[in-house]
Amino acid sequence: QVQLVESGGGLVQAGGSLRLSCAASGRTFSSYAMGWFRQAPEKEREFVAAISWNGGTTYYQDSVKGRFTIARDNAKNTVYLQMNSLKPEDTAVYYCAASRVSYVSGNNRNYADWGQGTQVTVSS
Repeated sequence: QVQLVESGGGLVQAGGSLRLSCAASGRTFSSYAMGWFRQAPEKEREFVAAISWNGGTTYYQDSVKGRFTIARDNAKNTVYLQMNSLKPEDTAVYYCAASRVSYVSGNNRNYADWGQGTQVTVSS
């Protein structure tokens, strides 16, 4: 089992940037892929980005490509989501998740452990 704690959310104007962090503990961090998901009010949770166990492969939802960057530091047991050119439609609770496998996936059924979430609000 993996314990995950997100931080870095907040309120930002459209066009601004935020950097989310997710600190992991428990299972060996470098053995599994990590992902970020988000859930807006009255909407289902959706995939945002994923990164393989060694950071060599990344995968993004189309709507965030070119604006968001996922990265990980295995020495610090931390995964990051750099979000640039933010839009009001990016407003959501953002969750990090630990995968059951080492490769990237956008399927939330491949993720075994979830953080508590951090709120991101983008004003127009």
